[in-house]
Amino acid sequence: MASLAPEPVILSGGGWRDYGLVDSGHGRKFERYGPYRFIRPEPQAMWSPRLAEWDAHGEFVPGSDEDGGGRWQFAQDVPREGWPIEWNDVRLTAQCTPFRHLGFFPDMAPVWDWMRERLEGKADAQTMNLFGYTGVGSLALSRCGPVTHVDASKKSVALARENADLSGMQDRPIRWLVDDAAKFAAREVRRGKRYDGIILDPPKFGRGPGTEVWRLEESLPGLIADCRKLLDEESRFLFLTVYAVRMSSLALAGLMEEHCAGLPGIVEHGELAVREEGEGARLLPTAIFARWRQE
Repeated sequence: MASLAPEPVILSGGGWRDYGLVDSGHGRKFERYGPYRFIRPEPQAMWSPRLAEWDAHGEFVPGSDEDGGGRWQFAQDVPREGWPIEWNDVRLTAQCTPFRHLGFFPDMAPVWDWMRERLEGKADAQTMNLFGYTGVGSLALSRCGPVTHVDASKKSVALARENADLSGMQDRPIRWLVDDAAKFAAREVRRGKRYDGIILDPPKFGRGPGTEVWRLEESLPGLIADCRKLLDEESRFLFLTVYAVRMSSLALAGLMEEHCAGLPGIVEHGELAVREEGEGARLLPTAIFARWRQE
């Protein structure tokens, strides 16, 4: 029976050649993506910046609505079509999107490493990436075996396939699916499928390719229940991340503990964080997570 680890875990990562958190403070963060530097809103950066000035190519200025909105303002030229960057063996296109993101979530880097470690020694591991966005996690997992990548956005799946081409991984065994994550998982249960690992990164609110509506608090319990049915005693992990919600990681862990009760292993919870670069570096929290894993 899976046991719940009471103490939270901080899963943190630093920068690499093509990404770094240069500084943060006063509700913003200053990052480098390849040769370009950007300022974005970050409410959890409640402290003061370490640097006197931030020389950025662009800044995302949020709108007045707390649920979204805003626009990019550029002080220097930035390729609107994007530019290539790398994480380990994955190449991808970074780009200033209307949603303040830059085409991937760098705080997920330690999660991608962790998943690969969990699958070590497992031949042809079957994994699934729900809400897979632009595919960096799927490409990372494809080194371990076949991957099912699911996202409701046709544009995101197209970008994921382009990233596979950039990485020279177009022949990897990845199924690229434009589908509603919850409906697809339910169909996989009915088909009797199983996976060695599942990662899901659901939004607070979203719409499927049809008339589906996703609301995190209402929809997540059913999806976790279905994900559990796709795992067995030989599976390695179930990893859930949640951004921008007023919720505790302990609540996520309680949900996961309930549904993983029949599995061996352990349920852990905590925060994702990115470590700043340079002297006096701090940890900037970015998301909460819960995960089930084999011990």
